[in-house]
Amino acid sequence: MKENHYINRELSWLDFNARVLQEAADANVPLIERFRFMGIFSNNLDEFFKVRYATVKRIAQSDKSGKKALGGVKATELLAAITKRVIDLQQESAKVLEEIEGQLIKENIHFLRENEVTVSHAEFLTNYFLQQVSPALVTVILKEEEQDFSDNEAFLAIKMTLKEKDTEGQSKYLYAFIEMPKSVNRFVVLPSNGQKQYIMMLDDLIRYHFHLIFSMFNYEMIEGHMVKITRDAELDIEEDVGKSYVEKIIDSVKDRLIGDPVRLVYDKTIEAETLAVVMRKLGVSSSDSLIPGGRYHHRRDYMKFPSINRKDLLYDTFPPLPLHDLSLEQNILEAVAKKDYMIYTPYQNFAYVIKFLREAALDPQVKTLKITLYRVAELSQVASSLINAAKNGKKVLVQIELQARFDEENNIQVAELLENAGVQLIFGVPGLKVHTKICVIERSEGKKLKRYGFISTGNFNESTARIYTDYTLFTSHQKILKDVLKVFNFLEVNYKIKKYKHLIVSPHYTFSALIRLIDNEIENKKAGKTARIRLKLNNITNYKIINKLYEASCAGVSIDMIVRGICCLIPGVKGMSENIRVISIVDKYLEHPRVYIFENAGDPKMYISSADWMTRNIDNRVEVACPIYDKDLQKELLDTFMISWKDNVKARLVNTYAQNAFVPTQGEAIRSQWATYAYYKNKLSK
Repeated sequence: MKENHYINRELSWLDFNARVLQEAADANVPLIERFRFMGIFSNNLDEFFKVRYATVKRIAQSDKSGKKALGGVKATELLAAITKRVIDLQQESAKVLEEIEGQLIKENIHFLRENEVTVSHAEFLTNYFLQQVSPALVTVILKEEEQDFSDNEAFLAIKMTLKEKDTEGQSKYLYAFIEMPKSVNRFVVLPSNGQKQYIMMLDDLIRYHFHLIFSMFNYEMIEGHMVKITRDAELDIEEDVGKSYVEKIIDSVKDRLIGDPVRLVYDKTIEAETLAVVMRKLGVSSSDSLIPGGRYHHRRDYMKFPSINRKDLLYDTFPPLPLHDLSLEQNILEAVAKKDYMIYTPYQNFAYVIKFLREAALDPQVKTLKITLYRVAELSQVASSLINAAKNGKKVLVQIELQARFDEENNIQVAELLENAGVQLIFGVPGLKVHTKICVIERSEGKKLKRYGFISTGNFNESTARIYTDYTLFTSHQKILKDVLKVFNFLEVNYKIKKYKHLIVSPHYTFSALIRLIDNEIENKKAGKTARIRLKLNNITNYKIINKLYEASCAGVSIDMIVRGICCLIPGVKGMSENIRVISIVDKYLEHPRVYIFENAGDPKMYISSADWMTRNIDNRVEVACPIYDKDLQKELLDTFMISWKDNVKARLVNTYAQNAFVPTQGEAIRSQWATYAYYKNKLSK
């Protein structure tokens, strides 16, 4: 491996989050949406430290350098590089936030601090505090003995200077933690005054009422500084044969609460003595990542910034569109029996998925229904439809992935509901996550069972379907669905490895299939035939596949890549990757689909997939890439890819100089997400 041929995946991820911060900084983005992008930026960073930084820290604490696993960088050096980059991003985010707040003032939206409360708001704030906040507050006086603060992340660190002096006449201090309540919105909307609208941060509302919280103490002064701790959230599954798989997941999720600290973000104005008390009580050492910041932390709450009836400061709404040749009033199974359909959410309506499942649940001829679930909505219409099917006597089998990171608890609750309704559950394959998005039903037609199903790039989750872009193919192609059934057979009896004629399935065949498809383009180019590869991915980190793409580039194959997140490949390097171009699009919706398009000498091979080109997706997960055979749908897939590829408003150049520079606008401005919606809207008029 040549180290200068790749970008480290952790640093590449931070480059992606910098693109999210660009959206928060973009004056062309509606103001409230900019504030919410600050929340997305912060939430991303939280998850990064909980998982990726924690993993690197584990490697650094072992006897190994980690260079092989980390792309040629020593773990200790990488931790230092990450911390420096994060501090830079935090400083930049503070400037962006200050600018956003200044723009909000121009829009007559004002943030009040505790020392700015007027008489007109005082009564409202105290009533709100007493009724909504005070009952939810957990305030703990710090003592010398050990205390448990593992069930919260964000605190106001309190220092009280008492009026009582010690025997030498020196001031006495009392320290406390106020845990930021999770059940109360971080933003308190106050009554407006004419055209002026007022918002107070929950932190400042609490500060304003210190006198009520600490009324029993005889103090001279109280200071409160925000701190946030992030812990190692990687699941450690116990090897305990006496416990069920579900019990092991539940115990592992609980263990997250006491995971090792990996980051402490603190108000940089906090006194050194108070910070030392905080670090000691939270178990943070100087070797952990200490990030100085501003007055407010836990900014992932900013994703829920209130709309305050200001539609002019929000994105335009795009009502999801119907398919141009299939209405939701029609029988979907009858329609799919005749031809394939594909939806692209959120531009088109996710309700087609629910309608398919509802029809299957009620249709007397449907005998079995099998589906995989990865991330499920809290009040899931999908789960409700499956329960409906079971109650109607269908044989329903659900593979639900309990290790879907940070959704484990919700998935366990959904699994219990399904099991209680008589649904057969399977919880996966030892050592593998089941990440594929597939569904198949069997319907009695005459003397035969006919298969219908759908295969998607995204989770069957009606909540995320409003903000994630994903393709879902509905098909009655019997041979494709026979392969889908083989995947379910593998999930049930996983010591038997199946062979597939149409699907590309991880962990057994994806790597060899991708290499074969790329090699085919190389051979076609050498033979003077048309050769091109077009890819849309979330992430690409697998060095062997990157090397194969470099080989294709050197052979003259043109490679166009849209990579939203991590990209370890370096494009545009003469003699290595000069025929590869990589862009990333960050906009209103989260770009989530995986699309592979191989030119195949003029007879394109096209796939939609659940799998990124990462080692985990190829070797450690059950994934499916499904071919698109219908010529009209192939055209649609290519059309929408090209709309994204031509984006010159929200597309950035990846791993080139300068990193994250916007694609230059040449000619007409094309904002791909807006243009994609217009594309589907235009299809309705034809």
